[in-house]
Amino acid sequence: MRNALITVILAMVLSAGLAWLLWPIDDEESHPMGNKIVKSDEEWRKVLTAEQYYVTRNAGTERAGTGEYANCHKDGIYTCVCCGQPLFDSKAKFESGTGWPSFYQPTADENVTKKKDRKLFMVRTEVLCSKCDAHLGHVFNDAPRQPTGLRYCINSAALKLVDREPVKPEKE
Repeated sequence: MRNALITVILAMVLSAGLAWLLWPIDDEESHPMGNKIVKSDEEWRKVLTAEQYYVTRNAGTERAGTGEYANCHKDGIYTCVCCGQPLFDSKAKFESGTGWPSFYQPTADENVTKKKDRKLFMVRTEVLCSKCDAHLGHVFNDAPRQPTGLRYCINSAALKLVDREPVKPEKE
């Protein structure tokens, strides 16, 4: 009797877990950009390093603390390594202690797409470039000391830091 009860409970837990993992996700926050960039895997491999390809095209993650921008304090704009779209301003970057670059907001909401990610038996919110669908990282609502309360935890391999455009003085 006891074994039968354990079997029934395990079956219920497993079926509930599978239903949770397989349930359709329709709560994507997408900001489609005009002129979406679409390339074949072969084309992406030609323009990206192996790590950049792994992170951006296969939704990979670089090891914590190993990324080029994890401890970077230079001024500028972080762009998508795949398409050059502006993603994050260095002024919105903060030290989160996680080992990945962290930002409290993107340069513009329409430059990123957010979608539910249920890999690894967790529900997280994945962040993608809205222009080329490059995987950037994840966003969490665990940064209460930041203006938005959000922590965009982004892989360095998905980013390229570029100089800020100088402000041109107005003509009189």
